Amino acid sequence: KDNRQIIFTGNGYSKEWPVEAAKRGLPNLNTTPLAVEQFNTPKNKALFKEMGIFTDEECDARMDIMLENYVTNLCIEVATLTSMVETAILPACRNDLKLYATMPKLAGDRQKVYNAIHEEATKLKTVFAGRPKGHLADAKYLCDKVKPQMLAVRQQVDLAEGLIDKDLYPFPTYDELIYSH
Repeated sequence: KDNRQIIFTGNGYSKEWPVEAAKRGLPNLNTTPLAVEQFNTPKNKALFKEMGIFTDEECDARMDIMLENYVTNLCIEVATLTSMVETAILPACRNDLKLYATMPKLAGDRQKVYNAIHEEATKLKTVFAGRPKGHLADAKYLCDKVKPQMLAVRQQVDLAEGLIDKDLYPFPTYDELIYSH
């Protein structure tokens, strides 16, 4: 009975969960920086210490390690995305547009989508360059500013995947990954 407040048998990834969690007075730590920051609160440190699990210093060290891991992984993802766009996607877009040089009306939205990829990738590099110092500040910035910009790049690349001539697309498509076995 004491734990009824936290038992939820619905879909924890649905839009209903944050509303339900708020009704129950439960936190919704839906990002890594939020969860890691909560790990290291004075209340949790006291609990870990009382139970002989971690000292305060060990909690601090674990938080730093978790944040450093998160930051490192996101930095690798940004570098990979940027490299893929600049060395493979945009050249494929350029080559695809060349196919329509004599009949530009048949190109449809290609020019618009391909330009948007370049613009969003440029924004990503600008946003990424503005990272603050400190693991927690950096993790929050990457989560709140950089990841949404990565998504903006991806959305444009996803549109391009459906436009670029199949023989020019530099990576396996989703369909090929799922159905080509």
